[in-house]
Amino acid sequence: MSKDKVQIFDTTLRDGEQVPGCKLETDQKLVIAERLDLLGVDIIEAGFPISSPGDFNSVVEISKLVKNATVCGLTRAVQKDIEVAAEALKHAKIPRIHTGIGTSESHIKHKFKTTQDVVLERAVAAVSYAKTFVEDVEFYAEDAGRTDNEFLARICEAVIKAGATVLNIPDTTGYCLPEEYGAKMKYLKENVTGIHKATLSCHCHNDLGLATANSIAGVIHGARQIECTINGIGERAGNTSLEEVVMILKQHPYLNLDTSINSKLLYSTSQMVSQKMGMPVQPNKAIVGSNAFAHSSGIHQDGVIKNRETYEIMDPEDVGVNESSIILTARSGRAALAYRAKKVGYELTKVQLDMVYEEFLKFADRKKEILDADIHDIVIEAKINIESVA
Repeated sequence: MSKDKVQIFDTTLRDGEQVPGCKLETDQKLVIAERLDLLGVDIIEAGFPISSPGDFNSVVEISKLVKNATVCGLTRAVQKDIEVAAEALKHAKIPRIHTGIGTSESHIKHKFKTTQDVVLERAVAAVSYAKTFVEDVEFYAEDAGRTDNEFLARICEAVIKAGATVLNIPDTTGYCLPEEYGAKMKYLKENVTGIHKATLSCHCHNDLGLATANSIAGVIHGARQIECTINGIGERAGNTSLEEVVMILKQHPYLNLDTSINSKLLYSTSQMVSQKMGMPVQPNKAIVGSNAFAHSSGIHQDGVIKNRETYEIMDPEDVGVNESSIILTARSGRAALAYRAKKVGYELTKVQLDMVYEEFLKFADRKKEILDADIHDIVIEAKINIESVA
């Protein structure tokens, strides 16, 4: 059975750059954009052109550079924004304007101090105007997660008629539960006339740690684009993590959903973005964290040494990590010690291993982690016959 394609829309260079302290220069953005294109990202959101001359220039240069992906520029539902974005994107092989407006009661009442009808009119006008510059127009209904489904369906239907090719349904505040967000997508699929003419897109924030779960719920219920960032960086608690959604779809083939991402480049891309943006990746970060394929518990280590799949659902090489790590700590057992000792040149017999293990525990109680150099010292302290050791 053929799989449905889920497009990956990367907003590392726009939403990701909104993190305090993560401002990038144009040359840095170009390096990342080139890597995203190589990674297999379908759409690169290059920036918010009207926000500053620097952002405008970055979108221009990225448009010239990118060979395969669609290049996208963000705007508000404002004519000048759209004109500036169109100018910035004029060199792109496949340009997209991403325009929209807040649709929740909170945004309409407090942010715009207006009515649903006025917001709907502004949305249609923005999409219609953007359509005069580019064929591919994405509409975002900001705070869709907290927007009444009936009004959301009304506005989606209206912007499709105006020419929108993609409907972005953002959980802007990260408020939704996966069941709620999935149900919202399902409702739109079933209640928006002309929905077959547009792609539904997930744009989820991680305020409650649910961005990835909500995005997966969204595609299960009909969305075919996920908006995400490398390492999940982004406003406040961050965005959906690209590497997480890609590997979830890869590891669950029964969903019949797939992406065009070359997963073997995920780890190196994560490291590049971390270095360029000065944002360390937390060690326990799924997929790309330093501990993602590291094992320190003796029971887990024994299982992994015997068969990697005992405690790993992914092959490290699939995400560009050379191998699993067996970390020696006071919780490690004999199997892990023997494995690591062999790596540094010691083929220990059972009797020798028992003697070395006793000494190892003394070292391990004094140190958080036993390194390769420590293993040599431990073997010497154990006073076993070195000549009988390979």
